[in-house]
Amino acid sequence: MEMLRKIWNSPVGPKTTHFWGPTFNWSLPIAAAVDTQKPPEMISPNMTAVMCGYSALFMRFAWVVQPRNIHLMICHISNETVQLYQLSRYFFAHRKLEKKEEEEAGPKTKVNL
Repeated sequence: MEMLRKIWNSPVGPKTTHFWGPTFNWSLPIAAAVDTQKPPEMISPNMTAVMCGYSALFMRFAWVVQPRNIHLMICHISNETVQLYQLSRYFFAHRKLEKKEEEEAGPKTKVNL
C-alpha cells in the first residue's frame, strides 16, 4: 500500500500532467507503427519530417523539465524511431520508382557532335 501511495503522490504520478501528457501522447507512435503496414506511397514526407522534428524537440524538453519526465522521453524516442523508419520507407520506394522509370525510358544515348 505504501508503494501505491508513493507512486500516486509522485511529482510525475497520475495526479499530474507529467503522467497524463505522455500517456495520451503514445497515440502518435502507435499510429505511426500501424501506418507501417500501409504502402509507402501514402507517406507524406513533409509531415513525417515535421513529426521527427517535433519528437526531437520534445525529447530535449522531457530531459530538461523538472522533474525530469522519462515517460515522455521514451514516448518521443519511440515516435522518432518509427517516423525515421517511415521516412526511410518513403525514400527507398521513391528511389526504386525512379530507377524503374529510368529502365522503362531505355538507355541514355550519347550524341557526339
